[in-house]
Amino acid sequence: MSNAIIKTEGLRFSYPAAEEGTTPMVLDGVSLSIEEGSFVAVLGHNGSGKSTLAKHMNAILLPSGGTVYVDGIDTADEDRLLDIRRTVGMVFQNPDNQIVANVVEEDVAFAPENLGVPPAEIRRRVDDALKAVNMYDYREHAPHLLSGGQKQRVAIAGVIAMRPRCIVLDEPTAMLDPIGRKDVLRTIKELNRERGVTVVLITHHMDEAAQSDRLIVMAKGTVVADGAPKEVFSQVEALRQVGLTVPQTTQLLWELRQEGFNVPLDALSDEECAQALYELLR
Repeated sequence: MSNAIIKTEGLRFSYPAAEEGTTPMVLDGVSLSIEEGSFVAVLGHNGSGKSTLAKHMNAILLPSGGTVYVDGIDTADEDRLLDIRRTVGMVFQNPDNQIVANVVEEDVAFAPENLGVPPAEIRRRVDDALKAVNMYDYREHAPHLLSGGQKQRVAIAGVIAMRPRCIVLDEPTAMLDPIGRKDVLRTIKELNRERGVTVVLITHHMDEAAQSDRLIVMAKGTVVADGAPKEVFSQVEALRQVGLTVPQTTQLLWELRQEGFNVPLDALSDEECAQALYELLR
């Protein structure tokens, strides 16, 4: 794919050993291509390597073996680090670790100021980013008084203000309640659909992964499945072997199929599943 914004070739990584001895490979030969403008979810258990993969996507970590390219730039090229970070922005699990200022709009302005963006342009970007995440009305609030979901949306706005072409979100909803999770996910989807931002969402939530265009499943540092969510979740037995469940809709249809009923396994959404059951009962 010529329009890959992130590409990994035979990516291997192990953390430095604390004592003498070998350290296990956290990533073991991962080759992936993320197309510009796509919405990709990376699903896997703790320890599957998904967060380590995320940190290679904007050179927070550098490969132990293999190569990572961001917009054609080798991440090992130290002279191009700023270009890499301008292209790919990162949002982490805990928004408190990303919020640096005492006023929401100052926080969102922090990164563009550091990139040397002119003040008038910063003002435009801050307003634009806060509107994009539905937090403009809170621009003069103190971040520490916001809910978890609101804080996370401010953290996302801080990344949007840098105008990256790709945003990598590492379990951004892990610390949020269901309402906060829903808000953040809606924000991510709007950025992708309406602004064309490439989104890589690292998650262990099935329902979040199901909303992506492409789903990559990781286990023990390797990619074990890669395709549209409907295709991937249809592989119920294969996912079970790596300790992952499937969405409840797929599970229900799979169990019906085990009993000999002819139902489609790829009816992923609640509506599609309900339709499939309606057809079956008719």
